[in-house]
Amino acid sequence: MTSAKVIEYGNPILLNEAKRVLAAAEEEAVANGLAVIIAIVDSAAQLVALHRLDHAQFGSIAVATAKAEAAVKFKRPTQVFEGALSQGGVHLRLLAIGDATPIAGGIPLVRDGKIIGAIGVAGMLPEQDLQVAAAGAAAL
Repeated sequence: MTSAKVIEYGNPILLNEAKRVLAAAEEEAVANGLAVIIAIVDSAAQLVALHRLDHAQFGSIAVATAKAEAAVKFKRPTQVFEGALSQGGVHLRLLAIGDATPIAGGIPLVRDGKIIGAIGVAGMLPEQDLQVAAAGAAAL
């Protein structure tokens, strides 16, 4: 039996790296007319940067942060939880895990094979949030 490789946590994302991720995500959002909140957390799930684009809804501040925290705490994109819940059945037990935000838009940030933080984006449709988050993550 083979097991999946365990990805380790690395040193926390540096501010200049977080700014680069944030800038790429903002560029994607602006290019597509998406009013979102962008949150970057470090490898300990602590907030490093938070950015609210003009006209983004205030309620999405907490959601973007929760997506980033979930992605780093569980070492996977939040889209995984969303997909599992959509299958129903035993997957509904995920609802008992308070920090496992099951909405696409949270992605771990990886440097040299280690998780150094995560990006969370909220404010639009989950697939649009994911699009913006992916653009940010790709900049790292």
